[in-house]
Amino acid sequence: MGDSWNLKTSTWPDPADRALRSGGTSETAIYRMVADALGRSGVTTGKLLDIGCGSGNLYPFVRDRLSSYVGVDLVRYDGFPPGADWIKANLDQLPLPLASECADVVVAIEAIEHLENPRAFMRELVRLAKSGGTVVVTTPNQLSLLSKMTLVLKNRFSAFQDVHYPAHITALLEIDLIRIASACGLQDLSISYSNFGRIAFTPFHYPHVVSKRWQRKLSDNICLCGIKE
Repeated sequence: MGDSWNLKTSTWPDPADRALRSGGTSETAIYRMVADALGRSGVTTGKLLDIGCGSGNLYPFVRDRLSSYVGVDLVRYDGFPPGADWIKANLDQLPLPLASECADVVVAIEAIEHLENPRAFMRELVRLAKSGGTVVVTTPNQLSLLSKMTLVLKNRFSAFQDVHYPAHITALLEIDLIRIASACGLQDLSISYSNFGRIAFTPFHYPHVVSKRWQRKLSDNICLCGIKE
């Protein structure tokens, strides 16, 4: 059984403990994926909210593109950029302590799979974005070859095995992200991929040129980008 979590226990871990289990970091390819999505959306300035910011590793990828960066998370992880602003918030307790339409860009990197209500969370991201603002959400790619093979052989998605629980609790398909974002009022939806995927049952990853050729099948993570009406 992964970590010290016992499925037979009736005690749900403390939210801060669940947050710390994530480590506060993601693969570099995910931050690049988000930066590329913002570039395609034409984002060149403005305020960015990084919801579920972890260690703030997105910051160096966007600081030259935006005028301000604010990280939002329950825990201030070691290594959070000293030049960035930070706000404490439990992402499962909505609304967040932020004004409506307070940001030009709202990003949630590898956060939605940690939360109990992804639809309420997406509505909250949209609430925080200005009209015409950009919302970006990333999550594990359940349609990757690795995830599908794990599902067939182990009856669970690759990023939602026992070792990931109870940090990862909500698995969303690509179509789920699209449907939720559309229902929450986002337009001009686009999907992109990390082009970084682990080869099943090995610690190795596909060469970039290969994963870029078959993005959906060979990427561990997916990115949805949309514009608020």
